[in-house]
Amino acid sequence: MSDRIRVWVLPDKAGSHTWVFFDGPTASTAPPTTRTLLLLMKAAVSTSYGPPQVVRLQEVDKPTAGDDELLIKVRATTVNRTDCGYRGGTPLLIRLFSGLRRPKATMLGTEFAGEVEAVGAEVTSHRPGDRVCGYCEGTFGAHAEYMTIRANRLIARIPGDSSFEEAAPSTEGSHYALGMLRRAGIQEGDEVLIYGATGAIGSAAVQIAKSLGAHVTAVCGTAHVALVEGLGADRVVDYQTTDFTKDEQKYNLVLDAVGKSSFRRCRRLLKPRGIYTSSDVGLFWHGPMLALITPLFRGRKLIFVVPRDDPEAIRYLVGLIESGEFKPVIDRRYPLDQIVEAYQYVETGQKVGNVVITV
Repeated sequence: MSDRIRVWVLPDKAGSHTWVFFDGPTASTAPPTTRTLLLLMKAAVSTSYGPPQVVRLQEVDKPTAGDDELLIKVRATTVNRTDCGYRGGTPLLIRLFSGLRRPKATMLGTEFAGEVEAVGAEVTSHRPGDRVCGYCEGTFGAHAEYMTIRANRLIARIPGDSSFEEAAPSTEGSHYALGMLRRAGIQEGDEVLIYGATGAIGSAAVQIAKSLGAHVTAVCGTAHVALVEGLGADRVVDYQTTDFTKDEQKYNLVLDAVGKSSFRRCRRLLKPRGIYTSSDVGLFWHGPMLALITPLFRGRKLIFVVPRDDPEAIRYLVGLIESGEFKPVIDRRYPLDQIVEAYQYVETGQKVGNVVITV
């Protein structure tokens, strides 16, 4: 798709002015009366908190790379739970970071895959033409045709045989999963139970735990047992026919990838010094509070993991993709102009793996 060019015509004698739009790849198509030229791009924009319908596809100014930034032509991105939370402003505490009355970031998108189009004067790690993927929670901007990101953020080169659509969902859920497994100190021979093994976090956690040498028990619904077995789980529990909290097996780690269980319910599953962790803060933020309290006592404990901005982790995950030990699960694909429908689907809570947006 060629860039759109916004042309501002000089005021006439009466003092009025006109916005004129031209299509073309360069500014050479502009008429001689032009004073300023701004390239445009399409982006999914939300200027208020609310349901998926607050998101609108608009033409906005194309960004330019700062001295320490990359300008990336986005080829694929995702819609995930993180995007939904920031778009809706829920839980309310998130607004302390995202803006109290209205969102500070009007273009969301935490995962991206694309090509480096330009680099800033201080950037030496990448060059135009590089195929890259990455994670940009906090600054966001991936739900657009172009985005800028600082070169020291979570960016990695895409393996040669991976498509943009395969690379885009390789960083958000897996980044959370890797952080949880590393914080729990999982190593070869450990017993790990993963509840919610079909989501972006859970499906990544199954594969990463196996790559670490753990024995993995995965919990999912009847329809997805075969899928989860294919991810490498040593044992699969169907929660629709079996109450996994009554399992007789004891675990070094119980990882709740969907935030629908609790430390209280899963405590009996843990070995004497076992660990429980969840991807959700829980009712009244009891997860982080228990994470402060339970380590004070010997025995079973809850940990709450906040992923670090760690470029090495993204490179590690891409390495697992190259070795064949991790492959992001893709449920559905939507074009950028159907991003509202993508949000609606993600919020059904029924997605399997990742929802990809093609740009």
